Amino acid sequence: SNQHTLSSGTIASSATLGGAGALSKTSSGTTTFAGTGSYSGATTVSAGTLTVTGSLSNTTGVTLSGGTMNLNSTSAVNSSADVTVSSGSLNVNENTTVADFTSSSGTTTTIASGRMLTVNPGTANNDIYGLAGSGGFKKMGSVPQEERKKFASDLNFIKEELQNKISQKAQEIETKEINLKLENEKVDVTLPERNFKLGKIHPVSQVIDEISSIFSEIGFSVEEGPDVENEYNNFTALNTPDNHPARDMHDTFYLDHKKELLLRTHTSPVQVRTMLKGKPPFKIIAPGRTYRSDSDQTHAPMFHQVEGLHIDKDINMGHLKGCLNYFIKEFFEVDKLKMRFRPSHFPFTEPSAEVDIGYEIKDGKIIIGEGDKWLEILGCGMVHPNVLKNVNVDPSKYQGYAFGIGIDRLGMLKYGINDLRAFFETDYRWLSHFGFDPLDVPSSYRGLSR
Repeated sequence: SNQHTLSSGTIASSATLGGAGALSKTSSGTTTFAGTGSYSGATTVSAGTLTVTGSLSNTTGVTLSGGTMNLNSTSAVNSSADVTVSSGSLNVNENTTVADFTSSSGTTTTIASGRMLTVNPGTANNDIYGLAGSGGFKKMGSVPQEERKKFASDLNFIKEELQNKISQKAQEIETKEINLKLENEKVDVTLPERNFKLGKIHPVSQVIDEISSIFSEIGFSVEEGPDVENEYNNFTALNTPDNHPARDMHDTFYLDHKKELLLRTHTSPVQVRTMLKGKPPFKIIAPGRTYRSDSDQTHAPMFHQVEGLHIDKDINMGHLKGCLNYFIKEFFEVDKLKMRFRPSHFPFTEPSAEVDIGYEIKDGKIIIGEGDKWLEILGCGMVHPNVLKNVNVDPSKYQGYAFGIGIDRLGMLKYGINDLRAFFETDYRWLSHFGFDPLDVPSSYRGLSR
């Protein structure tokens, strides 16, 4: 019948408290209750910390008016009366089973303003946990009508408090992580900036972009193909006879003894591939790398070429001349241009022509479009009917023109580069001088280059 007053220390698991008295924790310090308590009085905590790892049973109720009460055992508290928390902190920890905080007569748990409630994950069969989760709402139907309003109010209050605590804890964790990163990932803003070099666009890449921009304005699309080609696409389909000098090993890089695979000698195979996989009309350009066994100041084993193809009904040499006249004026950015067609021969065109443009030299510079001197710039012609037959195009219905231009040669003429080999020597000093601003993208509305 005595009052059991706890100050600090541990009540061993072998201890048993009983009788009609009560259990109270009224002083600072921490007390661990590991024994068994069975008494009819109240359990009261007003100061300090009471941690229950054993079992407490009473009929008068549990009152927490200060301090902290931790319920850490499988059946920490069995109470048939109210559990009242007016202040302090009540912690129901993981795997703890609290038999009942609500009596069968309808008395309910009272959670007063200002209290702290912690229910950790994993807690089972716990009315406080159930009040905050779906369990409490499921019990709404069994609560008497006159008490249902208060019961619902308590449920919502507990749920809101739990959500606030979870949000607060999540914010604390996030803030802690941010502070930890700031502590470990400091940036010294007083350090001088690192040196950097702005790269340059290679003249070949710039010229390809300029060519593509010009031809796209008059309806040409850009097609690409592989550098390694078969003999049919590179020679046979283009009406190149077996005894043509271009087929000799001293002119072409073959990749097998049967001469079935090779490095393409021009980008014409892209035209063949395009026509084989589609139906006319065709209006394309094909820029890319090409390979021939040749090397001097104006020739290299690997160079760049762009070829054009326009196949449709009623296409003639007049269309070819107008197309090339427009392109050369736009590329060299001149208003006037002297241009002539000289008869020539290519196995894949008939008739064939070489195109020369007028130029003169002023102050050591080549001026394109003026003067009485002539400079060969490209080859062209009307597509041979045999080529159309080889790609399943009816030459009685369709005809067209083709042309081929050396990209590196155009770059040399336009930008005053006098040695083709310098394009491929990877000299950063040369690229710094002749290279282009990465943001200087060629376009028809603001000009090709600055």
